[in-house]
Parts: sequence; structure tokens; C-alpha cells
Amino acid sequence: MVAIGALAALVGAVGLLRLPDFYTRAHAAGVTDTLGAIGILAGLAVLSPDVLVALKLLVVLIVALFASPAACHALARAAFRTGLRPVLDGDKLPPAGPGE
Repeated sequence: MVAIGALAALVGAVGLLRLPDFYTRAHAAGVTDTLGAIGILAGLAVLSPDVLVALKLLVVLIVALFASPAACHALARAAFRTGLRPVLDGDKLPPAGPGE
């Protein structure tokens, strides 16, 4: 589980480097950050020999499940409200003909 969480975090880091604008980067970071935290914290809770430590890790996991998406949304909303617009490539489909 820890390795899966670390792999998710690595994929998120690659996404931050490869994606074109702030909003896609924020989405990639938010999703993979949450998935990585789930994997790493759940794996550490399973591997922990102490029950109290495992419970604390699970509490941190539950807090991260709510805090990470909320923080990502707040960051994206603040960026949009200050005037940062997403990069849009336009529609790559041909125009619709009559009857479509």
C-alpha cells in the first residue's frame, strides 16, 4: 500500500511538470496527493505494531481526505476570482452539419 501511495505521488509530480496550466496542474496535484496520502497512511497504519499509532494515522488520513480536496478547490477558486483564466485549445471537432 505504501508503494502504491508513493507511485501515485510520483505520477502527480510528473503531472505537475507536464500539464499546461494552473488548473490542470492543481487538479492533478489534488487527486494524486489524496490518493498518495491514502496509500501511504493506510499502509503505515497496517504496518504499525502499535494500535494507538495506527489509529492516529487513520485520523490523519480522514482529515486529509477532506482537507486536500477542499484546499485544492479553494486555491483554484481564488485563482479564478483574481483573473487567472484556464488555457483552452478550442474545439478540435469539425463544425456540426445540419441535422446534428
